[in-house]
Amino acid sequence: TTTGMGTDQGKTSNVNALAIVADKRGIPIEAVGTTTFRMPYTPVTFGALAGPHGVELFDPIRRTPSHAWAEAHGAVFEDVGNWKRARFFPQGGEDMHAAVRRECLAVRDGVGLFDASTLGKIDLQGKDSAELLNRVYSNAWAKLGVGRCRYGLMLRDDGMVFDDGVTARLGPNHFHMTTTTGGAPRVLAWLEEWLQTEWPQLEVFCTSVTEQWAAMAVVGPRSREVLRAAGTDADLSAEALPHLGFVEGTVAGLPARVFRISFSGEMAYEVNVPWDYGAALWEALWSVGQSFGITPYGTEAMHVLRAEKGYIIVGQETDGTVTPFDLGMDWIVGKSKPDFIGKRGLQQAGPREAGRKQLVGLLTQDPAEVLEEGAQIVATAEPGLPPVPMIGHVTSSYASPSLDRSIALALVRGGHGMHGQTVHVPMPGRVIPAQVTAPVFLDPEGTRLNG
Repeated sequence: TTTGMGTDQGKTSNVNALAIVADKRGIPIEAVGTTTFRMPYTPVTFGALAGPHGVELFDPIRRTPSHAWAEAHGAVFEDVGNWKRARFFPQGGEDMHAAVRRECLAVRDGVGLFDASTLGKIDLQGKDSAELLNRVYSNAWAKLGVGRCRYGLMLRDDGMVFDDGVTARLGPNHFHMTTTTGGAPRVLAWLEEWLQTEWPQLEVFCTSVTEQWAAMAVVGPRSREVLRAAGTDADLSAEALPHLGFVEGTVAGLPARVFRISFSGEMAYEVNVPWDYGAALWEALWSVGQSFGITPYGTEAMHVLRAEKGYIIVGQETDGTVTPFDLGMDWIVGKSKPDFIGKRGLQQAGPREAGRKQLVGLLTQDPAEVLEEGAQIVATAEPGLPPVPMIGHVTSSYASPSLDRSIALALVRGGHGMHGQTVHVPMPGRVIPAQVTAPVFLDPEGTRLNG
C-alpha cells in the first residue's frame, strides 16, 4: 500500500507494483485489483510540474503604483523580495553614484518624491488592539492618542530584534501598523500565532492591507509646500500635524491618510491612498512639484539618507543576535511595563554581558574611502598571523553627499564605550583605519525632522 506515496502520489508507481504482483501470482494485471489512487489519477510529466517554476515565472513579480512612470523615466530597478523597486533615476549619463548624490542633496535641500508602497501594512481592529500592541512591542502603547503615531520595536522571546515599524492610532480600537517590506508576512503570522495560541481571549482582528494602500513619501524642507500646492483639506502646520502625527483628508482630490513620518531625518509626509489611486497621486505630486524642484529618488538614496541619521534597517543592522540595548535603543524598552514579548529574554545575563557587539558609527581616516559592507573589523593595524580576533563587522556603508565624506554603521564588541578610538578594517593588500563615533552623523538634535 505504500507504493502510491511517492512523488507521483498514485498511479505511476502503483501500476508498476501491480505488474510485479501479477507476475508473481501468475495472473493478469487487471485481476490483482488496485489501491485507491491519489491525484493525479493520470500520470503527469515532470516538465509540466516544473514548468511554472522556471525563469521569470518562478516567483510572482510585484510592482509599485509608480512602476510604469519610473520605467518611462529611466529608473534602474532592483529586486526587493518579490518587488521591483526603483533603485535610482539616472539623468544625462549619470552613473549610480552621481545619481544618488544628486537625489540625496535634492531631498536635503528641497524636496524629493519616493514610492513607499512596499511597506508592510496591517490593519488592527478590536477592543483589545492597544493591549496587543502593548504586548508585541517593547515600548508602551496604551496611552497613544488618536491621530498619533509611534515607532515600535518587536522582539523575539529571547529579546532579539524581530521587526520594527511605525503604527498609527486611527481610532480608539483601530490601528494602522507598518512593518519592514520583507517582514510583512512573518509579522502577520507572528501576530496571528500569539492571538490564536496564547491569547485567544483578546479580541483583535488583523488584516493584511499592504496592497490596499499606496504610499507616496514627500520628503524635504519644501514637502509641506508641495502638498499644499497639490490641494489638501488637511491642516499641515507643525502645530496641527507635528512629527509622528496623522490626519485623514484629501490630497490632490483623492481620499488620503497623511502620516507625518520620516525615514530620512527630514520633514516628511507619507500620503496613503487606495492602491488604484497610487499612480494618479504620484503623477499629481510630480506635476505640482515641478515649480519646487521636486526630485524622484530611489532605494539607494533612501538607504544613504537613513544611514546619515543612524536609522537602522532590520536585517542589515540586525542579524537575529542583536538586542535593543546593542543598538543603543534602551529608551524603547518599557521599564515599567509588566510584560511584553522578549522581556524575560532581556533579563537574562546574555543580553547585558560585557563585550557584546554594539551599534556604532565609523569614519574612515581617508574621507573618500568607502568601506565594504560585511567587512570584518579588528582592533590593531598589525593583526599578525591568522586566526585574527574579529571584534565586529560593517553593516552599512555609503558615501554621504551631505557630509561630503564616507560614513558607515557597524556592530563592534563593546562599541558604545569606544567612541573616539580607532579600529581597523583589513582588506586585500591594505588595512583601513576608522574612528568609532556615535551612529548619528547628521542633525542629532532633530531640528530638520521637526520643521
